[in-house]
Amino acid sequence: MFDHHDKPLIMGILNVTPDSFSDGGQFTCVDAAVQQVRRMQSEGADIIDIGGESTRPGAEPVSAEEQIRRVVPVIAALRRETARMISIDTTSAVVAKAALAAGADIINDVSAGRDDAAILALAAETGVPIILMHSRGTPKNMQDNPYYAYVVQEVLADLQERVNAALDAGIKPEQIALDPGIGFGKRKQDNLDLLAHLDSLVALGFPVLLGASRKRFMGSICAVAGPSELVTATAVTTAIGVMAGVRIFRVHDVKENRQAADVAWAIKQAGLDV
Repeated sequence: MFDHHDKPLIMGILNVTPDSFSDGGQFTCVDAAVQQVRRMQSEGADIIDIGGESTRPGAEPVSAEEQIRRVVPVIAALRRETARMISIDTTSAVVAKAALAAGADIINDVSAGRDDAAILALAAETGVPIILMHSRGTPKNMQDNPYYAYVVQEVLADLQERVNAALDAGIKPEQIALDPGIGFGKRKQDNLDLLAHLDSLVALGFPVLLGASRKRFMGSICAVAGPSELVTATAVTTAIGVMAGVRIFRVHDVKENRQAADVAWAIKQAGLDV
């Protein structure tokens, strides 16, 4: 599903939550969500990532029942009108199962199976791809003084451990993708170090997803406070990611990142042709 030889995939973010850091409350009704997905499709989204629980720093957990209430009607509505891939952004096996039944194609788990080991068994049983993201702590406490001595090596080791858990659960290697978890239990310098060494993560041999969209650490670099002011900054990380071999980009702003990815891809292909 994440073929290394094809153009990079753009994953458009659809948060059906009232409290996500950048777009909370905008797409909580089915009609508004469907309209947003139509727009993202027209701008070049390959995957639609739907989440019913905010994972912003400081966020409180949301029950599986409430997540299902939020996401399932939207997924069902989208499945009736689009062939685009749909991923469910959840750490709960119960939510993931309901989402898959409604038509989702991919599991995107920011805890990489740590919060609910049953999600790995579900991915193995259904054969759907699963994205394993690196994080430390929970969204509520992950930014409470995170520390790494050697962030790149530690993130690689942690993700390899989660890959091993996924393989032990019966998930096929070709169904696994990895996400370094930019902004999840990371300091500004940690995020920059990871972005500078994305090729090390790619070298593990699994498709890599990058989720740097509108993240706060870039605001401090650019001297802006609002997440919506970081569209250009995000596109820069997308271009850098393409050159490093990243396959999937999870973004709020599809058009700008589709352009960044396509231009970077064309440049990279030209380099290979020499």
